[in-house]
Amino acid sequence: MKFDLIHSDASARAGIIHTDHGDIETPIFMPVGTQGSVKAVEQRELEELGTQIILGNTYHLYLRPGVDLLKSVKGLHRFMSWTKPILTDSGGYQVFSLSDLRKISDKGVTFKSHLDGSMHFFSPEDVINVQRAIGSDIMMVLDECTPFPCERDYAQVSNKLTVQWAQRCQKEFHSTDQLYEHTQALFGIVQGSVYKDIRKESAAALTSLGFDGYAIGGLAVGEPVEVMYEMAEFCTALLPANKPRYLMGVGTPGNLLESVERGVDMFDCVLPTRNGRNGMVFTRNGKMNFRNVQYRADESAVDEECGCYLCRNFSRAYLRHLFVAKEILALQLASLHNLTFYLWLMKEARRKILSNEFSFWKKELMMRYHNSIVTA
Repeated sequence: MKFDLIHSDASARAGIIHTDHGDIETPIFMPVGTQGSVKAVEQRELEELGTQIILGNTYHLYLRPGVDLLKSVKGLHRFMSWTKPILTDSGGYQVFSLSDLRKISDKGVTFKSHLDGSMHFFSPEDVINVQRAIGSDIMMVLDECTPFPCERDYAQVSNKLTVQWAQRCQKEFHSTDQLYEHTQALFGIVQGSVYKDIRKESAAALTSLGFDGYAIGGLAVGEPVEVMYEMAEFCTALLPANKPRYLMGVGTPGNLLESVERGVDMFDCVLPTRNGRNGMVFTRNGKMNFRNVQYRADESAVDEECGCYLCRNFSRAYLRHLFVAKEILALQLASLHNLTFYLWLMKEARRKILSNEFSFWKKELMMRYHNSIVTA
Protein backbone atom coordinates (compact mmCIF):
# COMPACT_ATOMS: atom_id res chain seq x y z
CA MET A 1 0.00 0.00 0.00
CA LYS A 2 1.13 3.52 -0.82
CA PHE A 3 -0.37 6.89 0.13
CA ASP A 4 0.05 10.05 -1.90
CA LEU A 5 -0.95 13.36 -0.33
CA ILE A 6 -2.18 15.37 -3.31
CA HIS A 7 -3.25 18.66 -1.75
CA SER A 8 -4.02 20.33 1.58
CA ASP A 9 -6.49 23.11 2.28
CA ALA A 10 -5.38 24.24 5.75
CA SER A 11 -5.52 20.90 7.65
CA ALA A 12 -8.04 19.23 5.31
CA ARG A 13 -6.35 16.76 2.96
CA ALA A 14 -6.98 15.17 -0.42
CA GLY A 15 -4.94 12.07 -1.20
CA ILE A 16 -4.87 8.66 -2.86
CA ILE A 17 -4.32 5.29 -1.20
CA HIS A 18 -2.96 2.79 -3.71
CA THR A 19 -3.77 -0.89 -3.14
CA ASP A 20 -3.61 -4.00 -5.30
CA HIS A 21 -7.41 -3.96 -5.52
CA GLY A 22 -7.55 -0.35 -6.69
CA ASP A 23 -7.00 3.25 -5.68
CA ILE A 24 -8.94 4.97 -2.91
CA GLU A 25 -9.42 8.72 -3.18
CA THR A 26 -9.46 10.43 0.20
CA PRO A 27 -11.22 11.71 2.19
CA ILE A 28 -13.25 8.53 1.99
CA PHE A 29 -16.25 6.94 3.70
CA MET A 30 -16.21 3.14 3.97
CA PRO A 31 -19.61 1.39 4.07
CA VAL A 32 -19.68 -1.18 6.85
CA GLY A 33 -19.98 -4.79 5.69
CA THR A 34 -19.40 -6.40 9.07
CA GLN A 35 -20.04 -10.01 8.03
CA GLY A 36 -19.07 -9.71 4.37
CA SER A 37 -22.26 -7.88 3.47
CA VAL A 38 -23.40 -4.26 3.67
CA LYS A 39 -26.89 -4.72 5.11
CA ALA A 40 -29.75 -4.40 2.59
CA VAL A 41 -27.36 -3.42 -0.23
CA GLU A 42 -26.05 -5.66 -3.00
CA GLN A 43 -22.40 -5.63 -4.11
CA ARG A 44 -23.58 -4.62 -7.59
CA GLU A 45 -25.31 -1.61 -6.09
CA LEU A 46 -22.24 -0.67 -4.06
CA GLU A 47 -20.22 -0.56 -7.27
CA GLU A 48 -22.89 1.51 -9.00
CA LEU A 49 -22.76 4.00 -6.13
CA GLY A 50 -19.01 4.44 -6.63
CA THR A 51 -17.97 2.69 -3.42
CA GLN A 52 -14.17 2.49 -3.36
CA ILE A 53 -13.63 0.40 -0.21
CA ILE A 54 -15.76 -1.44 2.34
CA LEU A 55 -15.11 -2.52 5.91
CA GLY A 56 -15.38 -6.01 7.38
CA ASN A 57 -14.95 -7.18 10.96
CA THR A 58 -12.43 -9.75 12.14
CA TYR A 59 -14.41 -10.81 15.22
CA HIS A 60 -17.59 -11.58 13.27
CA LEU A 61 -15.86 -13.21 10.29
CA TYR A 62 -13.75 -15.36 12.63
CA LEU A 63 -16.90 -16.69 14.28
CA ARG A 64 -18.86 -16.99 11.04
CA PRO A 65 -18.07 -18.23 8.38
CA GLY A 66 -14.75 -19.06 10.08
CA VAL A 67 -11.07 -19.10 9.16
CA ASP A 68 -11.04 -22.54 7.51
CA LEU A 69 -13.81 -21.66 5.07
CA LEU A 70 -12.26 -18.29 4.26
CA LYS A 71 -8.97 -20.00 3.45
CA SER A 72 -10.69 -22.65 1.33
CA VAL A 73 -12.37 -19.99 -0.83
CA LYS A 74 -9.16 -17.91 -0.97
CA GLY A 75 -10.37 -14.97 1.03
CA LEU A 76 -13.25 -12.61 1.52
CA HIS A 77 -12.92 -10.85 -1.85
CA ARG A 78 -13.72 -14.05 -3.75
CA PHE A 79 -16.25 -15.25 -1.16
CA MET A 80 -18.39 -12.12 -1.50
CA SER A 81 -17.50 -11.30 -5.14
CA TRP A 82 -15.99 -7.92 -4.31
CA THR A 83 -13.05 -6.80 -6.44
CA LYS A 84 -12.22 -3.53 -4.67
CA PRO A 85 -10.32 -2.91 -1.42
CA ILE A 86 -11.45 -4.18 1.98
CA LEU A 87 -10.37 -2.93 5.41
CA THR A 88 -10.91 -5.15 8.44
CA ASP A 89 -11.28 -3.92 11.99
CA SER A 90 -9.35 -6.18 14.35
CA GLY A 91 -12.48 -7.03 16.32
CA GLY A 92 -11.10 -5.32 19.40
CA TYR A 93 -14.11 -3.05 19.79
CA GLN A 94 -16.53 -5.97 19.54
CA VAL A 95 -14.57 -8.07 22.01
CA PHE A 96 -14.20 -5.28 24.54
CA SER A 97 -17.83 -4.19 24.24
CA LEU A 98 -18.70 -7.62 25.67
CA SER A 99 -17.45 -6.52 29.09
CA ASP A 100 -19.28 -9.27 30.96
CA LEU A 101 -18.20 -11.95 28.48
CA ARG A 102 -14.43 -11.46 28.23
CA LYS A 103 -11.22 -11.60 30.27
CA ILE A 104 -8.13 -9.61 29.35
CA SER A 105 -4.46 -10.39 30.04
CA ASP A 106 -1.06 -9.47 28.63
CA LYS A 107 -1.31 -12.50 26.36
CA GLY A 108 -4.58 -11.45 24.77
CA VAL A 109 -8.28 -11.67 25.46
CA THR A 110 -10.56 -14.60 26.21
CA PHE A 111 -14.13 -14.00 25.15
CA LYS A 112 -17.47 -15.73 24.83
CA SER A 113 -19.16 -15.88 21.44
CA HIS A 114 -22.37 -13.89 21.25
CA LEU A 115 -23.68 -16.59 18.87
CA ASP A 116 -23.51 -19.74 20.97
CA GLY A 117 -21.64 -18.93 24.18
CA SER A 118 -18.52 -20.87 23.16
CA MET A 119 -15.20 -19.62 24.54
CA HIS A 120 -12.44 -18.22 22.28
CA PHE A 121 -9.06 -16.54 22.63
CA PHE A 122 -7.53 -13.72 20.58
CA SER A 123 -3.84 -12.96 20.89
CA PRO A 124 -2.33 -10.16 18.80
CA GLU A 125 -0.79 -12.87 16.62
CA ASP A 126 -4.15 -14.58 16.19
CA VAL A 127 -5.73 -11.34 14.99
CA ILE A 128 -3.06 -10.94 12.31
CA ASN A 129 -3.47 -14.52 11.12
CA VAL A 130 -7.25 -14.28 10.97
CA GLN A 131 -6.89 -11.16 8.84
CA ARG A 132 -4.40 -13.01 6.63
CA ALA A 133 -7.14 -15.59 6.06
CA ILE A 134 -9.70 -12.88 5.35
CA GLY A 135 -7.28 -11.30 2.89
CA SER A 136 -8.19 -7.69 3.65
CA ASP A 137 -6.11 -5.02 1.93
CA ILE A 138 -5.80 -3.03 5.17
CA MET A 139 -5.53 -4.83 8.51
CA MET A 140 -5.81 -3.35 12.00
CA VAL A 141 -3.81 -4.22 15.09
CA LEU A 142 -5.52 -5.60 18.18
CA ASP A 143 -6.25 -2.78 20.63
CA GLU A 144 -8.36 -2.12 23.69
CA CYS A 145 -11.07 0.46 23.12
CA THR A 146 -11.55 2.16 26.49
CA PRO A 147 -15.06 3.27 27.48
CA PHE A 148 -16.20 6.77 28.37
CA PRO A 149 -15.88 7.88 31.05
CA CYS A 150 -12.55 6.23 31.75
CA GLU A 151 -10.30 6.80 34.75
CA ARG A 152 -6.88 8.15 33.90
CA ASP A 153 -5.01 5.23 35.54
CA TYR A 154 -7.02 2.72 33.52
CA ALA A 155 -6.43 4.65 30.29
CA GLN A 156 -2.68 4.65 30.99
CA VAL A 157 -2.48 0.91 31.66
CA SER A 158 -4.76 0.14 28.72
CA ASN A 159 -2.67 2.20 26.33
CA LYS A 160 0.55 0.46 27.39
CA LEU A 161 -1.11 -2.87 26.66
CA THR A 162 -2.38 -1.60 23.30
CA VAL A 163 1.14 -0.49 22.32
CA GLN A 164 2.59 -3.86 23.36
CA TRP A 165 -0.05 -5.63 21.31
CA ALA A 166 0.69 -3.36 18.34
CA GLN A 167 4.36 -4.36 18.53
CA ARG A 168 3.42 -8.04 18.56
CA CYS A 169 0.97 -7.55 15.69
CA GLN A 170 3.64 -5.86 13.62
CA LYS A 171 6.17 -8.60 14.38
CA GLU A 172 3.68 -11.29 13.33
CA PHE A 173 2.74 -9.28 10.25
CA HIS A 174 6.36 -9.10 9.11
CA SER A 175 7.09 -12.75 9.90
CA THR A 176 4.13 -14.08 7.88
CA ASP A 177 3.23 -13.86 4.21
CA GLN A 178 -0.07 -12.96 2.63
CA LEU A 179 -2.03 -16.06 1.65
CA TYR A 180 -3.33 -14.78 -1.65
CA GLU A 181 -2.01 -12.85 -4.63
CA HIS A 182 -2.39 -9.33 -3.27
CA THR A 183 -0.37 -7.49 -0.65
CA GLN A 184 -1.73 -6.33 2.70
CA ALA A 185 -1.06 -3.28 4.87
CA LEU A 186 -1.21 -2.83 8.66
CA PHE A 187 -2.47 0.20 10.60
CA GLY A 188 -1.69 1.08 14.21
CA ILE A 189 -4.41 2.51 16.48
CA VAL A 190 -3.84 5.52 18.74
CA GLN A 191 -5.64 5.20 22.08
CA GLY A 192 -5.62 7.15 25.33
CA SER A 193 -9.25 8.10 25.97
CA VAL A 194 -9.58 11.88 26.53
CA TYR A 195 -6.09 12.35 28.01
CA LYS A 196 -3.79 14.25 25.68
CA ASP A 197 -0.54 13.17 27.31
CA ILE A 198 -1.51 9.50 27.00
CA ARG A 199 -2.55 9.97 23.37
CA LYS A 200 0.78 11.70 22.75
CA GLU A 201 2.62 8.70 24.23
CA SER A 202 0.53 6.35 22.12
CA ALA A 203 1.14 8.24 18.88
CA ALA A 204 4.88 8.50 19.57
CA ALA A 205 5.21 4.79 20.26
CA LEU A 206 3.21 3.76 17.20
CA THR A 207 4.85 6.16 14.75
CA SER A 208 8.27 4.97 15.89
CA LEU A 209 7.23 1.48 14.76
CA GLY A 210 6.40 2.74 11.26
CA PHE A 211 2.94 1.42 10.37
CA ASP A 212 1.40 1.82 6.90
CA GLY A 213 -1.27 4.10 8.34
CA TYR A 214 -2.74 5.18 11.65
CA ALA A 215 -6.19 5.03 13.15
CA ILE A 216 -7.58 7.13 15.96
CA GLY A 217 -9.58 4.84 18.23
CA GLY A 218 -11.52 5.19 21.45
CA LEU A 219 -13.65 8.13 20.30
CA ALA A 220 -17.38 8.36 19.53
CA VAL A 221 -17.96 6.17 22.58
CA GLY A 222 -20.07 8.65 24.55
CA GLU A 223 -17.82 11.65 25.06
CA PRO A 224 -19.13 15.15 24.18
CA VAL A 225 -18.74 15.86 20.48
CA GLU A 226 -16.51 18.86 21.18
CA VAL A 227 -14.13 16.55 23.04
CA MET A 228 -14.12 14.12 20.12
CA TYR A 229 -13.13 16.91 17.74
CA GLU A 230 -10.46 18.16 20.13
CA MET A 231 -8.92 14.70 20.49
CA ALA A 232 -9.07 14.03 16.75
CA GLU A 233 -7.34 17.33 15.97
CA PHE A 234 -4.73 16.69 18.64
CA CYS A 235 -3.97 13.23 17.28
CA THR A 236 -3.77 14.16 13.60
CA ALA A 237 -1.14 16.77 14.46
CA LEU A 238 0.98 13.98 15.98
CA LEU A 239 0.72 11.60 13.02
CA PRO A 240 2.92 11.53 9.89
CA ALA A 241 1.67 13.66 7.01
CA ASN A 242 2.65 10.97 4.50
CA LYS A 243 0.41 8.26 6.01
CA PRO A 244 -3.40 7.95 5.94
CA ARG A 245 -5.35 8.82 9.10
CA TYR A 246 -8.49 6.90 9.98
CA LEU A 247 -11.05 7.99 12.61
CA MET A 248 -12.83 4.79 13.60
CA GLY A 249 -16.60 4.50 13.93
CA VAL A 250 -17.50 8.11 13.03
CA GLY A 251 -20.22 9.25 12.38
CA THR A 252 -22.84 11.85 11.37
CA PRO A 253 -22.37 14.03 8.27
CA GLY A 254 -21.30 16.88 10.53
CA ASN A 255 -18.85 14.63 12.36
CA LEU A 256 -17.23 13.66 9.07
CA LEU A 257 -16.82 17.20 7.78
CA GLU A 258 -15.53 18.56 11.09
CA SER A 259 -13.01 15.73 11.21
CA VAL A 260 -11.93 16.21 7.59
CA GLU A 261 -11.24 19.83 8.51
CA ARG A 262 -9.00 18.54 11.29
CA GLY A 263 -6.92 16.32 9.02
CA VAL A 264 -8.71 12.94 8.98
CA ASP A 265 -8.72 10.93 5.73
CA MET A 266 -10.84 7.82 6.36
CA PHE A 267 -14.15 7.05 8.09
CA ASP A 268 -16.55 4.18 8.70
CA CYS A 269 -19.89 4.07 10.47
CA VAL A 270 -23.06 1.97 10.51
CA LEU A 271 -25.18 5.14 10.71
CA PRO A 272 -26.23 5.52 7.05
CA THR A 273 -27.42 1.93 6.67
CA ARG A 274 -28.72 1.43 10.22
CA ASN A 275 -30.65 4.69 10.19
CA GLY A 276 -31.89 3.96 6.69
CA ARG A 277 -33.32 0.63 7.78
CA ASN A 278 -35.18 2.49 10.53
CA GLY A 279 -36.70 5.11 8.26
CA MET A 280 -34.19 7.93 8.75
CA VAL A 281 -32.85 9.46 5.54
CA PHE A 282 -30.02 12.00 5.15
CA THR A 283 -30.35 14.82 2.60
CA ARG A 284 -28.62 18.10 1.83
CA ASN A 285 -31.55 19.72 3.66
CA GLY A 286 -31.25 17.68 6.83
CA LYS A 287 -32.61 14.40 8.17
CA MET A 288 -36.07 13.08 7.29
CA ASN A 289 -37.98 10.45 9.28
CA PHE A 290 -40.21 8.52 6.91
CA ARG A 291 -42.29 7.06 9.69
CA ASN A 292 -43.76 10.56 10.12
CA VAL A 293 -47.25 11.17 8.75
CA GLN A 294 -46.22 14.47 7.14
CA TYR A 295 -44.87 12.53 4.11
CA ARG A 296 -48.02 10.43 3.56
CA ALA A 297 -49.11 12.35 0.43
CA ASP A 298 -45.85 14.15 -0.46
CA GLU A 299 -45.19 13.47 -4.15
CA SER A 300 -41.81 15.23 -4.30
CA ALA A 301 -38.49 13.43 -4.48
CA VAL A 302 -36.69 12.66 -1.25
CA ASP A 303 -33.83 14.95 -2.35
CA GLU A 304 -34.22 16.88 -5.60
CA GLU A 305 -30.44 17.27 -5.91
CA CYS A 306 -29.66 13.57 -5.46
CA GLY A 307 -29.29 11.26 -8.44
CA CYS A 308 -29.70 7.94 -6.61
CA TYR A 309 -32.24 5.32 -7.73
CA LEU A 310 -34.68 6.27 -4.97
CA CYS A 311 -34.64 10.00 -5.75
CA ARG A 312 -34.86 9.48 -9.52
CA ASN A 313 -37.83 7.14 -9.43
CA PHE A 314 -39.93 7.35 -6.26
CA SER A 315 -41.71 9.92 -4.12
CA ARG A 316 -41.53 10.61 -0.42
CA ALA A 317 -45.08 9.27 -0.14
CA TYR A 318 -44.08 5.95 -1.72
CA LEU A 319 -41.07 5.53 0.55
CA ARG A 320 -43.22 6.22 3.61
CA HIS A 321 -45.80 3.73 2.34
CA LEU A 322 -43.10 1.05 2.07
CA PHE A 323 -42.01 1.63 5.67
CA VAL A 324 -45.57 1.61 6.98
CA ALA A 325 -46.27 -1.59 5.02
CA LYS A 326 -43.01 -3.11 6.34
CA GLU A 327 -41.78 -3.86 2.82
CA ILE A 328 -38.14 -4.97 2.51
CA LEU A 329 -37.74 -2.57 -0.41
CA ALA A 330 -37.98 0.34 2.05
CA LEU A 331 -34.80 -0.80 3.82
CA GLN A 332 -32.97 -1.22 0.54
CA LEU A 333 -33.98 2.13 -0.98
CA ALA A 334 -33.27 4.15 2.16
CA SER A 335 -29.90 2.45 2.67
CA LEU A 336 -28.93 3.05 -0.95
CA HIS A 337 -29.85 6.71 -0.68
CA ASN A 338 -27.97 7.25 2.59
CA LEU A 339 -24.82 5.62 1.23
CA THR A 340 -25.13 7.75 -1.90
CA PHE A 341 -25.31 10.84 0.31
CA TYR A 342 -22.30 9.87 2.42
CA LEU A 343 -20.19 9.00 -0.63
CA TRP A 344 -21.23 12.25 -2.32
CA LEU A 345 -20.32 14.16 0.85
CA MET A 346 -16.75 12.86 0.81
CA LYS A 347 -16.36 13.23 -2.95
CA GLU A 348 -17.56 16.82 -2.80
CA ALA A 349 -15.34 17.50 0.22
CA ARG A 350 -12.36 16.27 -1.80
CA ARG A 351 -13.32 18.52 -4.71
CA LYS A 352 -13.56 21.53 -2.41
CA ILE A 353 -10.21 20.74 -0.78
CA LEU A 354 -8.57 20.62 -4.19
CA SER A 355 -9.99 24.07 -5.03
CA ASN A 356 -9.17 25.53 -1.58
CA GLU A 357 -12.85 26.09 -0.82
CA PHE A 358 -13.44 23.43 1.83
CA SER A 359 -13.98 25.54 4.94
CA PHE A 360 -16.48 27.92 3.31
CA TRP A 361 -18.35 25.06 1.61
CA LYS A 362 -18.53 23.05 4.84
CA LYS A 363 -19.95 25.99 6.76
CA GLU A 364 -22.58 26.73 4.11
CA LEU A 365 -23.64 23.08 3.78
CA MET A 366 -23.92 22.53 7.53
CA MET A 367 -25.99 25.70 7.97
CA ARG A 368 -28.36 24.41 5.31
CA TYR A 369 -28.34 20.88 6.71
CA HIS A 370 -29.20 21.95 10.27
CA ASN A 371 -31.62 24.79 9.50
CA SER A 372 -33.82 23.30 6.77
CA ILE A 373 -37.57 23.03 7.31
CA VAL A 374 -37.53 19.31 6.37
CA THR A 375 -35.35 18.37 9.33
CA ALA A 376 -37.14 15.73 11.35
